[in-house]
Amino acid sequence: MDRRRLFLGHVKSLLPTNPLAPKGPHRRHPKMLPDGARERLLETVNAARDRLVVTWLADGGLRIGELCGLHLVDLHLRENAACGECRAPHLNVCHRPGNPNRAEAKTKHRWQIERGTVTGGLIKRVSPAMVHTYFEYVTTEYLGGAGYGMLLVQLYGADTGRPWVPVGARRMLGRAGKRAGLGPVKPHAFRHSFTSAVLDAADGNLLIARDAGGWASAAMVDEVYDLEAEWTEGAIQRITTENTTLKQRVRQLTTDNRTLDERLKAARSNLRFQDRRMADLEAQITNPSQGVQ
Repeated sequence: MDRRRLFLGHVKSLLPTNPLAPKGPHRRHPKMLPDGARERLLETVNAARDRLVVTWLADGGLRIGELCGLHLVDLHLRENAACGECRAPHLNVCHRPGNPNRAEAKTKHRWQIERGTVTGGLIKRVSPAMVHTYFEYVTTEYLGGAGYGMLLVQLYGADTGRPWVPVGARRMLGRAGKRAGLGPVKPHAFRHSFTSAVLDAADGNLLIARDAGGWASAAMVDEVYDLEAEWTEGAIQRITTENTTLKQRVRQLTTDNRTLDERLKAARSNLRFQDRRMADLEAQITNPSQGVQ
């Protein structure tokens, strides 16, 4: 239950998070990855770094700027990490506008480093596949980041070891998509697929999708994925009936409230009269010579 969505709590004590949420698979977003794209891409790419990119975009729902902007200290890939913010393996996505590769997270949650441990930022859980590709990458290809401490680095050419720029990751995915017969693959397509999968698993719960994907609001998720388009006629009729009942109840409560308010005003007037009468009686007792007025 989502208590932030409770409407007229004095009328109903419980309300489903989204009573109109359609059951079963949701409508595909037009910019989602084709079916089986992840597997075909993993078979096509050659470097462990590139397999990490595909896996982390698919399983983490990361934006490409968030992924390329990760530092090694942002990774808490074991249970009960020192940050104490999440028991499961996770990432702390931090907004760093000064990254040398100009990659930065879109979200700007507050974060800090305490005794070498990052806390705060946007916390995103990681899958076992993400952990596996990370260790494959750092044990076979990672070149130390040339002292920058960033996760993704250039593997070839004059800039070997320097932080990998987002445009490099985009181009890698585009080339891999063409070789796999998928056409140009864009990083954000992974995010659409991820969010749609979360909505399917959560029965359309917008808050879960918002938190899992790091969206600004549940309303934005609803707008982007157009869940209203999937509402059935029965669901619409049900919510219309519930809405009519609630409106009637609101009108009744408004009338009751007005009646109670009038009674309260009358009671306060009577109380003021009684207070004045008591004051007069006290004055007569104190000075009997005045007599009854």
